[in-house]
Amino acid sequence: MKNWSLGRVMGVQIYAVQSAIPGSLILWVIFVGLGLWLLPLAPVAVLAGSLVAVFLHWFSEVWHQMGHALAARQVGYPMVQVRLHWLLGVSIYPKDEEDLPADIHLFRALGGPIASLLLSLIGVLLTFFLRPLGIFFVYLAAFLAAENFFVFCVGALIPLGFNDGSTILHWWRRRD
Repeated sequence: MKNWSLGRVMGVQIYAVQSAIPGSLILWVIFVGLGLWLLPLAPVAVLAGSLVAVFLHWFSEVWHQMGHALAARQVGYPMVQVRLHWLLGVSIYPKDEEDLPADIHLFRALGGPIASLLLSLIGVLLTFFLRPLGIFFVYLAAFLAAENFFVFCVGALIPLGFNDGSTILHWWRRRD
């Protein structure tokens, strides 16, 4: 499977895996369909806005992962890599990392949802500040706020077997 390096953020290498391309295209088509159905915008604005929304989705995912990275750095067990697959990212820690206490795993797992909550609040503020620029920008800011709150904050905390909520539940049961 092909990987593309997207650079380093906060010392963490960011990679996009090949599946991120069809994932992005599928997401764009979904956003276009919803936009044409729900928004009172011209089709060209919906096409462009949906493409921006896909970019905002990936920005939000990397922001979420950088929340994990910041928390990991604070406890002295840093993250080394993020891999972006289909529509989500995966935090990668060193393979030779020692066994860590549950509290450290919990702190690292909570870093992403907390960062996403912050970005959601920024999105809410942007809906007010961007209002003079037009409804197009307000919709994008509202999307940023909603996706970060419902997907990357609340959604990430629901244990689904592969996400932060599952990690939190696993380590919560094992803490002293």
